[in-house]
Amino acid sequence: MMSRAAYASLGLAIASTERPIEAASEKRWFKIGACDWSLGKGDPSCFEVAKQVGLDGVQVNMGGASNDMHLRRPEIQKAYLDAAKAQGLEVASLALGELNGVPLASEPRAAIWLLDSIEVARALKVQVILMAFFGKGEVRPDDKEKMDRLVGILKEVAPRAEKAGVILGLENYLSAEENLKIIDRVGSPALQVYYDVGNSTDKGYDILKEIRLLGRKRICEFHAKDGKHLLGKGRIDFKKVREAMDDIGFSGWIQIEAAAPNGILVDYKTNLEYLRGLFPREV
Repeated sequence: MMSRAAYASLGLAIASTERPIEAASEKRWFKIGACDWSLGKGDPSCFEVAKQVGLDGVQVNMGGASNDMHLRRPEIQKAYLDAAKAQGLEVASLALGELNGVPLASEPRAAIWLLDSIEVARALKVQVILMAFFGKGEVRPDDKEKMDRLVGILKEVAPRAEKAGVILGLENYLSAEENLKIIDRVGSPALQVYYDVGNSTDKGYDILKEIRLLGRKRICEFHAKDGKHLLGKGRIDFKKVREAMDDIGFSGWIQIEAAAPNGILVDYKTNLEYLRGLFPREV
């Protein structure tokens, strides 16, 4: 685990301006976006595709090691914001997909990226940062050493996210109970679960039970996918997912990360139409 002094020695300046994590509004709403990697565009043109589909916004990836996490650069941030504005859309949230290949629990540069992502989120005016833990970055409850290192890093970073009004979302193959153990150990409202109904279904979890167990204060955002199926045509009953969301009072973004065997424009329009019938903009 890196100490605060170690982070400081790397020249990481986190703004001290406090922006409390927003409380859930009494008026509920749903916005539907898609991940830029699902739209096939890792650049500002993702908003053009999103506009053609009819989405409300895009979840954008911060970048990769190959482009030095390009959204850390102010000119790239401006390009994304300008592109979103030009299409009348929003930057929905930020993702750290590179953590799949560069594990946060073992790679110091991944911790630097996570710290930097807080300022990137503020610059993009988004509240949620997805932290992906798959592939090399996967965490398992039986790997105590790796889990302890991850918790230690999150304990260092979460208070900074909390001050900035930013939420760090855990996306992984762990159960709701296992994620809650991480959240309890870190002890910050800035750490929540980024709930992917497709991933959890793949692992055999009862997603309706898990959504209710986690509750409103432990789920920051949702990914909507169902393996190779179009939404509503496969294993997942999204009507029941909506009922579970109603039970916990969830309000926020749902990002489509679904299969598109007939092409993005065709299938994502179909997926959006289906979801919009269940998740209206205002509840």
